[in-house]
Amino acid sequence: MTDLATIQFSGVTKTFPGRGGGSHTAVDDVDLLITTKSRLGIVGESGSGKSTMVRMMVGLESPSQGAVEFRGRPLDRMGRAGMKEFRREVQLVAQDTSSSFDPRRTLRDAIRRPALELLELSTAEADEAVDATVASLQLDPSLTDRKPHQVSGGQRQRFSIARALIVSPKIIICDEAVSALDVSVQGSVLNLLKDHCERNEAGLVFVSHGLPATAFISEELVVMYQGDIVERGDT
Repeated sequence: MTDLATIQFSGVTKTFPGRGGGSHTAVDDVDLLITTKSRLGIVGESGSGKSTMVRMMVGLESPSQGAVEFRGRPLDRMGRAGMKEFRREVQLVAQDTSSSFDPRRTLRDAIRRPALELLELSTAEADEAVDATVASLQLDPSLTDRKPHQVSGGQRQRFSIARALIVSPKIIICDEAVSALDVSVQGSVLNLLKDHCERNEAGLVFVSHGLPATAFISEELVVMYQGDIVERGDT
């Protein structure tokens, strides 16, 4: 097995049932390679297929045609042990933080859980990792004792990033990860993500409507329109 973690799309198409019958093609015959050595930006207007691509990258959706593979193995046939390895190496920072956190649990519980389950740390080790990761994102570790609704949207977004970074993934997938942040905070978080990727030799997929932020953090850019990749090249 190679040390280079890869996610590969080969001829991937995703269709959904259309309103009033028929079908809607959200992603159409896409080929794409994501590695630990790449920082890829994906931009496009609403409805262009970006979020469907993200869901297939992390195994939340299966392609209608083609294959999405991690280290050469189809995601939809990896089994429980294979998916645990995948989750250790690939982490998603979701766009909707209001629904991606359990409202009944504290933020510490949410961020600590991947460290306990995927890295198999002790509770004390996991808590130490939580405090260090949260502090690196310019958040007060004492805020982790609050529940998600007790912090601002911008703080909650940074906690979502902390939950992904705590396991030191090989590939980080960010779906509109800074859209809820003030411009000044956006810049610091983008720098932190960029530094993390360079320091840990991690790959990054940065999905956004915003071209300036995407161009800043990415080395390669893909433009999507109506499910197709219509342009790609170096940033």
